[in-house]
Formats: sequence, C-alpha cells, structure tokens
Amino acid sequence: MTKDRVLIFDTTLRDGEQSPGATMTHEEKLEIADMLDDMGVDIIEAGFPIASEGDFRAVSEIAKRASTSTICGLSRANFKDIDRCWEAVKYAKSPRIHTFIGTSPFHRDMHNLTMDAMAERIHDAVTHARNLCDNVQWSSMDATRTEWDFLRRTIDIAIKAGATTINIPDTVGYTEPVESADLIRRLIAEVEGAEGVIFSTHCHNDLGMATANSLAAVAGGARQIECTINGLGERAGNTALEEVVMAMRVRGDIMPYDTGIETTKIMNISRRVAAVSGFPVQFNKAIVGKNAFAHESGIHQDGMLKNAQTFEIMRPEDVGLTETNLVMGKHSGRAALRAKLKDLGYEMAENQLNDVFVRFKELADRKKEVYDDDLIALVRQNEALEDHVKLVSLRVTCGTGGPADAELTLNIDGTESSVIASGDGPVDASFNAVKQLYPHNARLQLYQVHAVTEGTDAQATVSCRLEEEGRIATGQSADTDTVVASVRAYVNAINRLIVRREKSAPGIDRKEVNYKDVG
Repeated sequence: MTKDRVLIFDTTLRDGEQSPGATMTHEEKLEIADMLDDMGVDIIEAGFPIASEGDFRAVSEIAKRASTSTICGLSRANFKDIDRCWEAVKYAKSPRIHTFIGTSPFHRDMHNLTMDAMAERIHDAVTHARNLCDNVQWSSMDATRTEWDFLRRTIDIAIKAGATTINIPDTVGYTEPVESADLIRRLIAEVEGAEGVIFSTHCHNDLGMATANSLAAVAGGARQIECTINGLGERAGNTALEEVVMAMRVRGDIMPYDTGIETTKIMNISRRVAAVSGFPVQFNKAIVGKNAFAHESGIHQDGMLKNAQTFEIMRPEDVGLTETNLVMGKHSGRAALRAKLKDLGYEMAENQLNDVFVRFKELADRKKEVYDDDLIALVRQNEALEDHVKLVSLRVTCGTGGPADAELTLNIDGTESSVIASGDGPVDASFNAVKQLYPHNARLQLYQVHAVTEGTDAQATVSCRLEEEGRIATGQSADTDTVVASVRAYVNAINRLIVRREKSAPGIDRKEVNYKDVG
C-alpha cells in the first residue's frame, strides 16, 4: 500500500445499524453489502457475529458473496467471540477479525480489570485471533480518553501479538482535530513496530467534528478511515463516508490521498441506506442532502448560470446525481420510466417495473408533475416486505370542534376486517383503528412527515418507528394523502415487527452482549 492511499472501512452494517430503529433485515444487509463492494469499499464490517444468530448468518453470507472487499466481523476480547467471528468470516476471499476492549479508566472500571489484567487479555485475544486469521484488527475502545502510557502499552502488546491494523476510536466524540492528528503522529513515532501496521481512525460526531477528526488523523499518519453511509450511527452518528471521500477528492491539493471509491455511486447508496434504515437524510447534509446542490438565492442562481464553479466546488454528477431533474407526467411511457429510474440508480426487473409503473400512472393522474424525488419515493414504497397486514381502504371524517373518525379496512393474513375508531385527529383516529383490528403492545417512538416535493399536491413521506419488548422497527410510506401515507407507514412498521418477532434467534442472549460499540 502506498503512503498516499487511504483505506475506507465501512461499518454501516455494524456500527451504523446500532442506531435505535435502524436495524435492517437480512436481505437488506446483503443488498447494502453488495452495493458497498461494488462501489470499491476496501473493508466492510458486516456485523457482530456473536450478537445473534441473525448477525452471524448475515456476516457469513456477505463473506461468501463479496467479490473485492475484505469482510470483517467484530468480536470482544474473548475466545468465544473470536471463534464465532472467524466462523462467520472465514469463507471470504479476504477475511478480517476485529477484536476490541475498552481501555479508558471508565471501561476498566466497567470490566473490573486492572491495567495488568487488561494487558494480558489483549495479548491473549490478539494472539488467538492471529492464529485463526492473518488479517487482525485491534481496537482500543475509548482510546482518546485512555492514559497515554497505558494506550501506548496496549498497542505495543497488540502489535507484538500479531495485529496488522491498529484502530484508535474516539468512541464518544470527545477529541478535536489537533489532538486527533497529534495522537496518531505520536503513536507512530513512539510505539515499537508501528511502521509495520496500518493505523486507523474511528470517530463519532457528538461534537460535530467526526469528519474533521478523521481527516486530521490521516494527516497525522492514519491510513484507514472507519465510516458509515450518511454518517449513520449511535447518538450523533459516525464519520460520513461521503464526506471524507469527497473532501480528499476535492481538496487533493492539501490532502493528496487516494481512495478506491467510485464516487458516482454515492448518491444511490445514500438513498438506499436512508430507505432501509428509516433515517431520512437532512436536507442540508453535506454531499448527499437534498439541498447540497440546490441554489435559490438570486445572486447564486446568476452565478451558476454564468459558471457553475462560482458556487459549486464539485459537480453533482461526481456523486451520482443527474445534471437535470426532468419532469415525468401522465403521458410518459414505460420505456421513459425505465430510463429515468436507471438514471436515478435503480435497475429494475420487468415485474418490479410494472408495479412501479402502475403506481406512477396513479400518481401522475393526481399530480401535474412527477419529479425525481417522487419516483424515488415510489420505488421505496415498492420495496415493502411480504405483508401480514395490508391496508385495504381508509375513510376519515373530522370537524373543527370534535374528534375525528376513521373507517378502516385491513387485510390480516388473507382475512379482511373493518372498524370505525375515533381519535384526536385523523392520524390518531386511524392509528387507533389499526390497533383495534390488529392489537399489539408496540409503542410509537417516532412519527415524522415531510413533503417529497413542493406544492399542495406533493407526496408526503411518513416514517413511523415502533418499539416492542426491545425490538425496534421503522416503516415508511409515501402518498399525496398524508393520512394514507401515515397508516401505510404504521402498518409497514408493524409488519417489520412481525418479522423481527418470527426471526428472534434462540440460543444467544442479547443481554449477554451488553455493549457492542468499538467507537
């Protein structure tokens, strides 16, 4: 590896999926892994195999499918975790075991370990992992709050035990760029054998500095960045892959580092991760936000018309956006729809295209113009699970002075049932009706509505997050009728909970895995 090459380690499927409500289905994990592999990600951290049978199966299958990416599994610093991790990744063309333990005073207290006892555990864990796999990554969790002498000692032990990558996580987003660069620089200078391993950075965004800290670490000598699509992750999230990749590409004059990422695939995978995780991208998010390449100010528009570089430091097509937002309408045919969806990054089989085309025509009859974002919403809605519960019909009546009434019909496992329920408003009444027809104990954690495009005829995209006995599921739907979109999203979340319930793995108790984060 040349000194100007920075490896991209994507942990969307592991650290990103730890975001409450972001849990993905088995099929969704495989799809995202395929997309990461295709766009040139060097290392995919596919999951935490000991956590559940579902995680093990996903990591194992991703390992078998990957064509170019190294497939990595996470394990705590004990033999049971490491063995399970190896069983999951061993069929990959390029497997990696990633083992970790928290080294800061906070984590030593949590484990009730002395420094000497922890040092011995690190040695034993890395040695055991290296006996199984040539590619071993060691992480000192909460490294940025670990005493310098002890951090240096643990890394020295890990290198001598056979670790090939040393990860320095800023687990709680505590550090800042100058510290981040200095820490990596000092470790490389002072740890024996540092020149023979790759140093990695893993930053969280609690203070809004994850991207800056990651790039600073690279300036200090790190040659691997751990990141996620859209910055998905616990609390305030992780370093965003799209941000560090495009920062190094645009500012190659001061950050002369290469990655293997095909940047034109960024927008498509960003949209897909947003859809399957249920975490929409904020409009002003760097690189992939809806407004990232939008210009409304008259001065900005005038400058853009004269020279796009006046107000854009990268081209939209560099990240996979089409240059134009062509409007589709009710007279557009199937071929035009297929071409437009292909431009947006969606290759569809004939039966999938037919389903979307039918709904596209229905939408075009209700809207004067159907924009790119409308089409993306239709595709996402078409990606629903095999539904146990389906919306058949909904009629809502409400007045200014009293409660709303919802007349609802659902198809539940092939049987249609109807009910009339009341509530404080049309959405509340409709959700009450769903609960009467399909009783459940799930708690609504999040209800979010935003318009896909502009105008009173715009589609509304609704997200509903439900929690039931520790299981969390998010449903999404879009419709020009906000109440209909709300019920479909609510029902979609219920269907996802049903799947979670059916696939709850016997055997390994998740309570046993009381912490999963390495950064």
